[in-house]
Amino acid sequence: MTAPWHVTDSLAARYASGSAAEPDAWSLEKHVEVCGGCAARVSAAVRAGGAGPVLADVRAALLDTVRTEAVSRQPKAVPGHPGLRTDTAAVPGHPGLGGSGLSPASRWARVLWAAGPALRGAWLVALLVVVAAAVGLAYGAGFHGARPVLLAVAPVLPLAGVAVSYGRHADPMYEIGVATPSGGLRLLLTRAAAVLGVCVPVLTAAGALLPPVTGVPGAAAWLLPGLALTLAALALGSFVGCRAASATLTGGWLLAVTGPVLGRPGATGELARYLSGPAAQGGWAAAAVLCAGLLALRRRSFDHLENR
Repeated sequence: MTAPWHVTDSLAARYASGSAAEPDAWSLEKHVEVCGGCAARVSAAVRAGGAGPVLADVRAALLDTVRTEAVSRQPKAVPGHPGLRTDTAAVPGHPGLGGSGLSPASRWARVLWAAGPALRGAWLVALLVVVAAAVGLAYGAGFHGARPVLLAVAPVLPLAGVAVSYGRHADPMYEIGVATPSGGLRLLLTRAAAVLGVCVPVLTAAGALLPPVTGVPGAAAWLLPGLALTLAALALGSFVGCRAASATLTGGWLLAVTGPVLGRPGATGELARYLSGPAAQGGWAAAAVLCAGLLALRRRSFDHLENR
């Protein structure tokens, strides 16, 4: 029989200071879920360390908030009926009380926050600026290359949104999000879907508004390449992080496709070779399926904090 394993004082001290090796830290965190003695030992070590005063302040603030919420949710007497009491927190639509009583503005604010940093930061503004510039150049300056330019950069525009949607460098709530049951890959996919949910209608509608150019694919030709590149960024991000993966794929696309196509006069017709036709679209569809499969195999890698 294997002797029972418990957290030593030295391991608890190293964990509290952040110097414990990652496998040791994972073992400790799993063990304290079922061992009250070790949980108390680790808790004491953390409180005795440099984070102790901060944790004490957070605990006090949390308890004060809980007490205030509990008092505010106490049943109140119905006006004119002293013998009747009601719990206003449970009244549907009651403003400011309970999850179901949130105002429409508060609900949309929560949805926007959950959708990730991309939809509330500079990326969304940059996307709208790109679309507005393309439409303005086409109709205001008579620039006939606006449609090819937009199609050439559209597949990688979602990657910038993915890069700023997930990871310790992009999300100030990253550590907390990873620790929740809905964190990890589920959170990443939710935010990637939010990015695509903005890009797809905006870029496709803008492409349809631009004047057609002979030999240039239709407004929706970028959708499969954009989806494949987004899934590739997520799959590669399981190895190197979403920011590095998105930057790598964006740079590769700009060098291999956008630069050569737009850098030579009369070469915009070559976009059809990359974006349209049964061979190109079939290849992008196959790439999307392969990247989705790799992402499914690597899904557990998003359950741990990035160390980059």
